[in-house]
Amino acid sequence: MLNSVTTPQSLDERFRDAVSALRPPESGRAPGDPVRDGAGLTGAAARELFDAQLTSRHLDLAARWLRSFNEGFHTGGSSGHEGNAAVAAALRGDDPALLHHRSAAFYCVRAANHSGPAGQDSAHRLEEAARDVLRGVVASVRDPLTGGRDKIFGNPALHLIPALSSPGGHLPRAVGLAHSLSRAASSSGLSSPGPSPGLASGLAWPEDAIVAASFGDGGAGSAGATAALHAAGRLELAGQKVPLLLICEDDTPGEPGPDGWTGASLRGRPGVRYTYADGCDLAAVYDAAAEAAAFVRTERRPAVLHLSTVLLLGRPGDPEPGDGLDRDPLISTARLLVESGLYGPDEVITRYDEIGWQVRKAAEEVLGEPKLASAGEVVASLAARRPLRVAHAVAETAGRALGAGAPARQRAFDGRLPEDAGPMNLAQTITAALNDALAANPGLLVFGPATTRGGRHGVTTGLAGRDPERVFDSPPDPTTILGLAAGAGLAGLIPVPELDCLAGLHGAAEQLRAEAATMAYLSAGAYRNPLVLRVPGLAQPFGVGGHLDNENTVAALRDIPGLVVAVPARAADAAPMLRSCLAAAEVDGTVSVFVEPVAVYQTRDLYQQGDNEWLAAYPAPGGWADGHIPIGRARTYGLGTAQDLTIVTYGNGVRMALRVAAQLAADGYGSRVVDLRWLNPLPVADLVREATVTGRVLIVDETRRSGGVGEGVLAALVDGSFVGSVRRVAAADVPVPLGPAAQQVLVGEDAITQGAHALLAR
Repeated sequence: MLNSVTTPQSLDERFRDAVSALRPPESGRAPGDPVRDGAGLTGAAARELFDAQLTSRHLDLAARWLRSFNEGFHTGGSSGHEGNAAVAAALRGDDPALLHHRSAAFYCVRAANHSGPAGQDSAHRLEEAARDVLRGVVASVRDPLTGGRDKIFGNPALHLIPALSSPGGHLPRAVGLAHSLSRAASSSGLSSPGPSPGLASGLAWPEDAIVAASFGDGGAGSAGATAALHAAGRLELAGQKVPLLLICEDDTPGEPGPDGWTGASLRGRPGVRYTYADGCDLAAVYDAAAEAAAFVRTERRPAVLHLSTVLLLGRPGDPEPGDGLDRDPLISTARLLVESGLYGPDEVITRYDEIGWQVRKAAEEVLGEPKLASAGEVVASLAARRPLRVAHAVAETAGRALGAGAPARQRAFDGRLPEDAGPMNLAQTITAALNDALAANPGLLVFGPATTRGGRHGVTTGLAGRDPERVFDSPPDPTTILGLAAGAGLAGLIPVPELDCLAGLHGAAEQLRAEAATMAYLSAGAYRNPLVLRVPGLAQPFGVGGHLDNENTVAALRDIPGLVVAVPARAADAAPMLRSCLAAAEVDGTVSVFVEPVAVYQTRDLYQQGDNEWLAAYPAPGGWADGHIPIGRARTYGLGTAQDLTIVTYGNGVRMALRVAAQLAADGYGSRVVDLRWLNPLPVADLVREATVTGRVLIVDETRRSGGVGEGVLAALVDGSFVGSVRRVAAADVPVPLGPAAQQVLVGEDAITQGAHALLAR
């Protein structure tokens, strides 16, 4: 019987019946008085919040009405969660907030309180808020956040940052943003003028702002929420500022208060202050939220606000509300207003109908608004690519390093500049490039599990002494590391985090896939989170360290739209490629993964012991512009006549391929070795051109045969109308074993030689 109330019609009828049964007191309270004794919420504020709650409810009803004739494409409802209107009222309008999908009332309050166009009162702003939410429902290009790409609660003008991933997945980013607010405020600015890389609109947050992030009980046990709560508490106990308010809206059936599983799990988090309130009681939510927000703002410490809510109009498959129907927050607020003498029952019904009419009118108006009409329009905001501006940024950085920034560079290297140090290996070159980047950009951060101790492979050795505020150790969890990076990028910094190994990325891939790389796309370019993730990866010849340390697949990276994947094979390319990634992050908000082949970190020789051919001199700033490597451009080595065979490879494969090509040249066969350098986007034009020269292509792919880079190369050749012979050498479809057995499944020079001779025999 109770479940019948979950239909829009019966929910509407129940509200009317419940309100009609209310009886006002003989004497009421004045609008300026608290709605109940001891409460902080005044009657006037409660009436305004009630309007937002009513708007939220009618938005749910309108979404289902639109869906009934295939003009609405999202019906995830906020009914039962309208108490979050009071959370919005307890926060400041310039507190950045990341909202989960049941936050319509919060959105409406934030919009109504926003200082909009001159002459527009809060009622008109509330109407416009409803129109904006409905634009998301009908996929209108006028949606203020996504431009018709999705329906998400977010708006740059309202400091509402979209939550893009599965439940709880946005919380690590929220921790990162809170952790970075003070760092961003204290930064002396980025290396070039203009808006913050994280906020394409140029908006910024005041130094005393706090970050709010809401989530449901479904996300409370997610990997993202677990990582976020762990990280917030750990950072707080380490004495670092994390002004973060997490709001858990808990509609778990059978858990009405703080004693259920969700409450117990939230209360037990060290370093995170816990507060509970009945999420269906507007006055109680306001008091609890105001007190929690004041604590976070004053102490700059994290807190969680646990609200018991109810799910009344969910999507198909959502659990039925059961006895929670008696806790409808709209009825609860109506009772509060009527019993305070602020409204009569008839006035409540009248206001309910007035707002319902306004929302339905807005729904009818947005029906005719244009939709995205081409693939080009859809992908327009995915990932900006402005190579000329990136090249110019590299040249500008070089100019400053030679001019005004020269003293800072001297200090960064203790007077021993890397260009004077002689040839370097890959690891040493990356270290020098990071040091240069820190000297050039005060907004750059370098962090990871053991960054101050050199990282897993010693690449960050010595960097911490330059600026411990910008070079620091993070918690070791990859989800936390990527969340800290995404939040730092959003705050206007350029984070360069490091993971221990490529395998660690897979459990945290959602932070790249759904949060970082999707931010610009689903905010129509309004928000960006530039970052350059450094990951030691790919396999070592003897599987040293086991299968986790020798992860040899990047398939999970290559299919992330907009993500740049760079793999420097040698020292000569490492610094220019890293500078390109950093410049693209600053100029375009680009998200990059910089995969560093562990096997060649310390390699010195190419053809024979002692030749030092795999080392390279570090370029002085005067050569940075000329040595610039654009994203998506390959490098070709010609051996012999270079007319018989094209070998396409990357990473560890480049050195092996060059050694094989040298032997082929001694036998009279000329080869072209193409180092892709960029696995996403692939250098398709370079690839097809070099393949066409010889008509024979050998793909040397150290990732696995299934889902490996070689499949992408083959597809690019087919799409490029290549006519000729192609053969592929790749690693076996198996995790890399320990010891000599690794050589049985990884690509080696013998396999490359055999593949080459098979093609040359055709």
